[in-house]
Amino acid sequence: MLKIGIIVGSTRPGRKAEAVAQWVHGLASKRSDAGFEVVDIADYNLPLLDEAMPAAYGQYAHEHTKNWAAKIKSLDGFVFVTPEYNHGTSGALKNAIDFLAREWHNKAAGFVGYGSSGGVRAVENLRLIMGECQVADVRNQVGLSIFTDWENFSVFKPAATHEKAVTGMLDQLIAWSGALKVLRP
Repeated sequence: MLKIGIIVGSTRPGRKAEAVAQWVHGLASKRSDAGFEVVDIADYNLPLLDEAMPAAYGQYAHEHTKNWAAKIKSLDGFVFVTPEYNHGTSGALKNAIDFLAREWHNKAAGFVGYGSSGGVRAVENLRLIMGECQVADVRNQVGLSIFTDWENFSVFKPAATHEKAVTGMLDQLIAWSGALKVLRP
């Protein structure tokens, strides 16, 4: 069975990404075509990139990098839950991506963005990064607004229409993750 990681793309205190990832996980867990798990980058305690060797060599010196690499290698695809900060993804998520190379290759990614404009610029930023990481990104994405999907900007209450968007994104993600699996050793 395919293994899909729902990556919590923020480490900021008071972050909204964790609630969004749990919501996506709840919807995804109703499916029988893949297994899903929430992967929180905060759990890996990644400092600013501190590996002396380029990630392409796969010669990781630090235990936090080795643990992160093992987790990403074990997955067939990803749902990136990303906030939009200054028209881009979070620095913490970009840093986590930059730690690795081969572990990302020939996998697929879908996106759930959030922010004042539904996180669309953060997702576009991630699409560029994923291309360099040899990750195929699916077209369907989910955009959540801090104005309409959070009560008082703090309690996550997504509109019911977003469930259809999550389903469409996951449909594409699972199809692409399965198709790409044959390319990995």
